[in-house]
Amino acid sequence: MVKLYGSPLSTCTRLVALICKEKNIPYELIKVDLAKGEQKHAAFTANQPFGQVPYIDDDGFILYESRAIARYLIKKYPNQGAPLIPTDPKAEALFEQAASIETFNFTAFVGLIVFEKVFKPRRGLQPNEDRINELLATLKPKLDAYDVILGKQKYLAGDSVTLADLAHLPYGTAFYGIGYAELFDSRPNVARWWKDISSRPAWLDVKDGA
Repeated sequence: MVKLYGSPLSTCTRLVALICKEKNIPYELIKVDLAKGEQKHAAFTANQPFGQVPYIDDDGFILYESRAIARYLIKKYPNQGAPLIPTDPKAEALFEQAASIETFNFTAFVGLIVFEKVFKPRRGLQPNEDRINELLATLKPKLDAYDVILGKQKYLAGDSVTLADLAHLPYGTAFYGIGYAELFDSRPNVARWWKDISSRPAWLDVKDGA
């Protein structure tokens, strides 16, 4: 069984748990207490030198970085659950394009907004509202582009759901829930897509904890 070392509420830990659910891969969550700094302990950094969650131990194979873990699990179990990464060269290229869109045109901004609005207050720090406004100003036209893409196809890489879509869920759900739902809902194609991916049973299983 895959051992998943992470925090139940961590965005990146939940991405890996989501893929395990989508691919019907049993996993054991080994909880890491971030508040106590356990991710910085020597026993953890021996396997994850950056001291960040999560990492997996798959029968002795150690892997960290949530997107890398997700790709590994999807490719290791191609015949379980939804395919999530195409194998046809052109379809795979479109998937890689969509994966880049998620990383550089969505999470690069949404993740920082969530950090300012959610994670900084948990540490007793004040959000930088000017920074948030700058990030939102950059994000809005990117969501307009999403709406154009999703007006032509069901998902970001075509008409089948892929990891590129699902990777939006951990940070996107946090973003949606802290007062920014209108940014999705006011764009009809984004709204339809978001409702689709955020209501997947695998996500609902891990949304509130891996």
